[in-house]
Amino acid sequence: MPLLFALADALGLPEADLRSALAAGKYAPKVKADFLGGVRSGVNGTPAFFINGELHNGTFEFDDLVASIELRLHARAAL
Repeated sequence: MPLLFALADALGLPEADLRSALAAGKYAPKVKADFLGGVRSGVNGTPAFFINGELHNGTFEFDDLVASIELRLHARAAL
């Protein structure tokens, strides 16, 4: 069973409904709009983090994220 269907099964979602939605492209417009929104925002992969509306370009290590958050909090407080 492909991973997507295994995850749906684990969540108790009906496989037939998932297959139908995929075949019909039910969510394709939403996925495309989200993708294009990410491109416009400078996102070039996942995960992507925004801190106070700014794309975080550092690593996703805990200490790096905390430092970026603190930097933006202090910059905002200085305004």
